[in-house]
Order: sequence, then C-alpha cells, then structure tokens
Amino acid sequence: MSLIEQLGLTAPLVQAPMVGVSTPAMAAAVSNAGALGSIGVGATDAAGTGRMIAETLALTDRPFNVNLFVHAAPRRDVAVEAAWLQALAPQFEAFGATPPAGLTAPYQGFADDDAMLARLVADAPRVVSFHFGLPGQDRIRALKQAGCLLLATATNLQDAFACKAAGVDAVVAQGWEAGGHRGMFDPDDADSRLGAMALTRLLVLRSGLPVIAAGGIMDGRGVRAALDLGAVAAQLGTAFIACPESAADAAFRQALASDAAHHTTMTRAISGRPARCLRNRFTEWGAQTATAIPDYPVAYDAGKALNAAARAAGDSGFGAQWAGQGTPLARALPAADLVATLIEEMKT
Repeated sequence: MSLIEQLGLTAPLVQAPMVGVSTPAMAAAVSNAGALGSIGVGATDAAGTGRMIAETLALTDRPFNVNLFVHAAPRRDVAVEAAWLQALAPQFEAFGATPPAGLTAPYQGFADDDAMLARLVADAPRVVSFHFGLPGQDRIRALKQAGCLLLATATNLQDAFACKAAGVDAVVAQGWEAGGHRGMFDPDDADSRLGAMALTRLLVLRSGLPVIAAGGIMDGRGVRAALDLGAVAAQLGTAFIACPESAADAAFRQALASDAAHHTTMTRAISGRPARCLRNRFTEWGAQTATAIPDYPVAYDAGKALNAAARAAGDSGFGAQWAGQGTPLARALPAADLVATLIEEMKT
C-alpha cells in the first residue's frame, strides 16, 4: 500500500509546516480538502504543541503532519555571541534600541526534549516529520509504536540513506529552491545545493524510500512534474503563505505581492542556519558582515530582538520572511480552494 493510500489522501499533496506561517486552521483546511496538512511545532514546547494539535483535531478528523526540529544542541561561545551582538549594535541603535545583554537558545531540539516526546506519544498524530536531522532510535521506536508514520527531510543522498537506516517511512527531498531553513543534517558540511528535480530523481532511484518532492513547486503542473520523476507526492510551502489561514502578517503579504517576491536569498544571519527568505535589509547586512555567527538557534535570539525593535519603529525590513524561489507564483486563495485548484491543474 502506498503512502498516499495509507493516509487516505485523495491528492498527492503535502502542505509544508513552515514555522511562523502554518496554523491549525490551515492544516485542517488542507487535510479536509484531501491533502496532508501540517503544523510546525519546532519553535514551541510540549504544552504549545499539545494546544496546536488539539486545535487542529477540533477542525478535522483527517490525518495531518506534526513537524519537529531535530537540531543539535548549540555550541555556546561567549566571545562569538558578544561579538555578534556588538556587530548588530548599530542596527539596534538606528531604531533607538540596545542589543540584548546576552543571548539564549529560544527553543530546544526534539532530540533532547523528553516532554515533547511524551506529548506526541500521548496524542499520536498520524504523521510526524523531522527537519535538521534524526532523533535517536528510542524516540523513533516510541513514535512508531504510537502508530505515527514518520517523514524526514533530506537535501542529499547521504542523509536519505540515514533516514532509511533509521526506519523513516518516507523522505522529503528538499531542493535548493525551497523556502525556509535548509534541512541539512550538518549545516557546516558543504552543501551540494541540488535542485528539487535532480534531488527528487536521485532519491527515487537510490534512497530506497518513497520520496516527497519539495522546492519551487507552486502549481499543479509542478506537482505533476514531481510525480513524473517518481515522487509519491509534492510538498508545497511558499504556495500557501498568501492563504488567509496562514499566520503571515500584513507586511509579509505585502512583500509577496511586490517586487520583493522575485528576490530570495539564502542567509545564516537571521537564525544561524542557512535559510531562504525574501531579501531585506537584514539579509543584505548579513551578506556583508564578516563576523562569526553564533550557532542556531542562539543567533535567532538576536534576530528576533532586532526585528522587534525595527517593527516597534515601523520598519518591517528585518523580519524572517521565509519564502522560496517560486514566490512570484503565489496565489491568495483560501487553503481548500488552493488544493482544489492544484488538483485541477494536475489534470491539464
């Protein structure tokens, strides 16, 4: 039985769980429309995850995906963190603010979060997915025993092999075009930067796992192309940002409809890990600085503080507007209507 059949989906579509954008309302709308909706809980704790799962369950009885961050614990370096805050000081001062006295990790990865594991085992969502790596075998075994199907992101064949060895049920082939954080297991490794088409075909032929294609897919033709390459489904994230159910704020929505949509960039400056977003004043500053960046997610603590200072002064140019290279093709449709439109486009 295929993955799509196991989940009872009527469309081979997955809504990407972009943290800061995905919501229980959007996940439920996508799932109710016959695809697989997703909520991203990587930036919250077990209690917050429980609330998000409960909100989603109140809106749908269909399967949905709960996505986790499985990053390594950050390596703390007081000197690097102090230098980073010093480098950012002029940016804070421009908004009449001062940098934080110190930095902290705003959330922890699933590999070290026992409370999150207990929450997921208790709630047993039909699908759980991993980003940035894989948890230990004890956690994978516990989730499988709870009845969860497991997905994991891979940006190269070696990480896909690791997914296979760990017992993951399907791999998400994240192409270089994709918005949001790169799912590299080790962000310090050289990135092969494979596009979605090349990576999807490579993993279909070599990984030994069902493959879900991701990156730059914005319409039904793109979904059909991914299926023609052997993928069992396509995952779309940027395509859903403009939906009314998303949590994107007014500034983000305005940027999606502007020339900014044509200019995405990969940056570490905002969070400490490579991530694709709309180019803005923060990313431009980050491209020019030679200062060492603290580990993820410690650097994100500074990025969030700077964005808050900028927004308080009426400037939205320092936010994390995660988006992929297909952004100019985004459509402001209700999530269910977008799923229906994608399905119709796949037929043409």
